[in-house]
Amino acid sequence: MPSSFGPFLLALNLLGIVFSSIASAQPVTPTLSTQGLPAAATLGASQPKLDWLIDNSFAKAKVLRGASESELILDNGIVRRTFLLRPNATTIGLDHLGTGQSFLRSIRPEALLEIDGKRIPLGGLIGQKVHNFLLPEMLKNMPADPTSWKCVGYTLDKTQERFPWKPHKEWISQLVNWPPPGVRLTFDYQSEERQPGITVQVHYELYDGIPLFSKWLTIRNRSDKPIHLNRFSVEQLAVAEEESMVDSNAAQFRSALRKIQVFSDYAFGGGMAEHISNPAVQWKADPSYETQVSYDKQTPCLLECTPPYGPDIDIEAGKSFESFRVFELLHDSSERERRGLATRRAYRLLAPWVNENPILMHVRSADPKSVKLAVDQCSQVGFEMVIMTFGSGFNIESRDPKYLTNMKELADYAGQKRIALGGYSLLASRSINKENDCINPATHAPGGMRFGNSPCLCSQWGEDYFQQLRNFYEKTGCSVLEHDGSYPGDVCASTTHPGHKGLQDSQWRQWEKIRNFYQWCRSQGIYLNVPDWYYLAGSNKCGMGYRETNWSLPREWQEVIERQNIYDGTWEKTSSMGWMFVPLTEYHGGGPAATIEPLSQHLPHYESRLANLFGAGVQACYRGPRLYDTDETKAVVKRWVDFYRSHRTILDSDLIHLRRADGRDWDGWLHVNPNSEERGLAMFYNPLESEMVRNIQLPLYYTGLTGKAVIYFADGKKQEVSIASDGSATIRATIPAHGRTWVLIKGS
Repeated sequence: MPSSFGPFLLALNLLGIVFSSIASAQPVTPTLSTQGLPAAATLGASQPKLDWLIDNSFAKAKVLRGASESELILDNGIVRRTFLLRPNATTIGLDHLGTGQSFLRSIRPEALLEIDGKRIPLGGLIGQKVHNFLLPEMLKNMPADPTSWKCVGYTLDKTQERFPWKPHKEWISQLVNWPPPGVRLTFDYQSEERQPGITVQVHYELYDGIPLFSKWLTIRNRSDKPIHLNRFSVEQLAVAEEESMVDSNAAQFRSALRKIQVFSDYAFGGGMAEHISNPAVQWKADPSYETQVSYDKQTPCLLECTPPYGPDIDIEAGKSFESFRVFELLHDSSERERRGLATRRAYRLLAPWVNENPILMHVRSADPKSVKLAVDQCSQVGFEMVIMTFGSGFNIESRDPKYLTNMKELADYAGQKRIALGGYSLLASRSINKENDCINPATHAPGGMRFGNSPCLCSQWGEDYFQQLRNFYEKTGCSVLEHDGSYPGDVCASTTHPGHKGLQDSQWRQWEKIRNFYQWCRSQGIYLNVPDWYYLAGSNKCGMGYRETNWSLPREWQEVIERQNIYDGTWEKTSSMGWMFVPLTEYHGGGPAATIEPLSQHLPHYESRLANLFGAGVQACYRGPRLYDTDETKAVVKRWVDFYRSHRTILDSDLIHLRRADGRDWDGWLHVNPNSEERGLAMFYNPLESEMVRNIQLPLYYTGLTGKAVIYFADGKKQEVSIASDGSATIRATIPAHGRTWVLIKGS
């Protein structure tokens, strides 16, 4: 396609006619021209008229021309990233349009590589005299970095799915899009005189309706020989610090104040929280920042996104390499609830499978009779999934044809009753043998890993294990995997394992192994419970956060602690992203005082647990041989399942934290959704032995309602209330002794 068509194609792109270099008969020719692009409004000239967390329909991602023809802008009406194209491509602005905050204080390369032992910056300018802030007039005296590869052009496209996803629509109460709509911008960098035949593409995506960018690299080797990629950095941003610390404790910079939240799909670490599962996102001191307040110049205000090891891999002639992706969420507030809402919205968008929220049971025995009983009871009360739990005898690693046939028969039986069936497998926190375990680089022997001993995913055992998992699901038709002890980021110094060469490539290769398997599961519709932060690689659900030994405590204490766990676990996670746990039989001791079985004898407690969980939109692993033992017990279980399914859309929506459980007064939360008929649903719990009446202020701002709202009480009464200017309304709630109540909020 002639390059003279570039501006015409770009203009059509912005009118909704997208030309993809992948789908087209001919590739789109990269261009450095901004002709034909609409002009961007002057920064600060206008602010969004709507709150994107309530109505984001205005926020469509687009590519614009900046103040000059050499400026290119990614903009969605909420945030903006501005690039200078000449003398070399570089980011010169990162701004939140709602607050007017500028995040960028200094220019850096767009990415960094080390190929064949040589450091290679991509883009960027040099010569900035002061690094506290960046002014347009400074750019006139800043030349291109002579050591950088030059940007030779850019192309535009629509966003594309990171990998295929086969959704279970019956478990999703709200419409989700995959891929998330938006625009993609790709810069091509080359240096034919230094590395002929190599093109590095730096990709950016900006999504509709949310202040969120993504970024990653592709290295294409069109030369006639392999190249060695030692290291890379997807992103390096000199970010304005949120606070000044003169003393040497500047390294203790409080990330809660930082209004740019950065995370990656290169995520692992044995954690159920994002901030401890992001090894590639590193906040460092900036050695060039001589004029910072920190006396030791240790303020961590230089963002670098790079793997801790390697990847230390060869890219063969004619092949390509793709990096992990980094995601940058620009906050407009340091207020915890609003930041949490933005974070949860980002995960709903980037990993829409987390919106799948099936009601599930852990059956304690995997023999056919026990599994069929569990399936039958689940079907009777409205549960949707059965997992053959740890210790049940389920063996996903069995290659016995008879065993696989039996599992297929059970999966078919469950499928006839619309119940998904699967089981548990332990991966990392065990030892295989010295030939297949991870080798500690300090001792040159197994041991010393995140969970002590751990198999290397790239050992021969690891290769066989993942092949067997695929074989099991292909042969049996099961559709659930609970994958415990998932890869936690261990390194391995072995030089004899078939899937990696040594220490430096061991983390990258093991991450690739687990990521590729989880993405395959997503394409096959296999539901994934994984107790680690693998959402962006394809997992559905992680632990909400709890201590297992607490289920040995007296039952009445468990109720309060459970609500604390849910309250604390839903700041970063949506309700559907975290599982809780209800051991129906004795678990970690505690005797009769801690145990729910026999269920009919402890029905008030069992109902409290059901009300806690379904009232939060949180699914638990109900672990035991059965869900009910009498008709009365069955009726209680079904009542709360029906409650959840009747209000599934609002209960799966965002959760606003009202009051944390402390056992001394009421506690509760409020679900909100400005796009549903039921705009809100509040749950109130009473841990005391006497009825309580309370005036409770409901923060209705995020329901999108103004002026008036109608409150529907659990007892059938309704009341119209006025909504104050701060978005709140006060109601009078009666909460029964050691019980709960709820109210539904609709528009007037």
